[in-house]
Formats: sequence, structure tokens, C-alpha cells
Amino acid sequence: MSNVTKWAIDPTHSEVSFKVKHLVISTVTGYFRKFEGAAESTSDDFAGAKVSFSADIDSIDTNQADRDGHLKSDDFFNAAEYPKLSFSGVVEGGKLKGDLTIREVTKAVELDVDFGGVAGDPYGNTKAGFEIEGKISRKDFNLKWNAVTEAGSVVVSDAVRIILSIQLVKQ
Repeated sequence: MSNVTKWAIDPTHSEVSFKVKHLVISTVTGYFRKFEGAAESTSDDFAGAKVSFSADIDSIDTNQADRDGHLKSDDFFNAAEYPKLSFSGVVEGGKLKGDLTIREVTKAVELDVDFGGVAGDPYGNTKAGFEIEGKISRKDFNLKWNAVTEAGSVVVSDAVRIILSIQLVKQ
């Protein structure tokens, strides 16, 4: 059996964001400010690495308090009843494939992974960097709130872009 290397997300050097079309004409960006995750790898390029991740729904931040409150309500995430979203999966051929759970609904998702490499920091830590991106349907996870403008435009799109800039630190 090959050696397993354990890694943990370095939250100071990582960012978890999402983008949603608003009124079809512009994009709103939001962040999860509190999250954690880990990876277990047996190879230097993270092929086959097992990945786990969770984010605190209450940490959602779109730079607008009323909107954040709406996102935390039962119209969307229902932070009171479902305080975390979670992901568990494996890196396979430039993809991160696994199960995303939001509001106790679990769906298979596939995200693109760009592995930036491994480097040492000035404090003797070994770091690995990743850009991870993909799209999900919010309605698949019961984030169903919707409204339509007088002109018939949807207020919030179904498609949500997920963009993660992740730095792992070797344990």
C-alpha cells in the first residue's frame, strides 16, 4: 500500500464563492466565509485524491445584509434547519467528482480542477494550490425561490457557478 498524505484547507489562503445571474443582465457574487476541508492523496499530482469539504451556511456573504438574510431563509438555504453544505468526492483526470449535499438533498456533481502545483512557504509548510470551478442547478437542491419581473424576466437564475480557490497545507 502506498503512503497516504493528509492535507487540510488553509482558510487564510482559500476562497469559496458562487455567482448567480440576477435579472438575466448582471451577476451577483457571494462567498462562504467559514468552511473546512481535507484531502488524502497517494500521488504528487493528487490523482485519485479523496476530498471532503463543508461550508457554514450562516457565513454566506454577498456584501448586502438583506440579501444574505434572504439566502439564509427557507426560500433558499434554510440555515436554521440545514446549517452546512457538504461535499465528498475524488479527483479523477482534471475533474473533482462526488456528492454535494445542500438541504439534505445529495446530488452527483462534477467540477473542473486546475492543479497549480506544490510549494513550500516561508514557515516550512508544504502547500498545494487548486482552482476548482463548475455549475450546479440550485433547484436540484430545493433552493426553489423564484420571482418574475413585470417584463417576464426571471429574478434569479437556476444555474449557479461555483468557484473555489483552494490552498491545502500538508499535515
